Amino acid sequence: MSGRTHVRACPERTCVGCRERSSRDRLLRVALEGNTCVPDPRGTLPGRGAYLHPAPACLEAALRRRAFPRAFRRGGLLDTAPLERAVRPPAGRETPHQQW
Repeated sequence: MSGRTHVRACPERTCVGCRERSSRDRLLRVALEGNTCVPDPRGTLPGRGAYLHPAPACLEAALRRRAFPRAFRRGGLLDTAPLERAVRPPAGRETPHQQW
């Protein structure tokens, strides 16, 4: 053996909100179903994916920058209501109800 250790590569992705690179397991994959952005925590939905930290600040930044139409290479507006429900905490709670 040459002394090299085998380190498993951890794929990195860029958050469309804050533009920070993170490991894929720390980001929420967002997929497109029709004209609707939906969370894809298992990463099994077909098509292009966009990655986002599951934090309200990153979601706000992505919406403000119109990052989802650009990431999905679509013109026009996309419905982000299901994604907003998944990322934003319900009233009276500080953290999202789902873990990614």
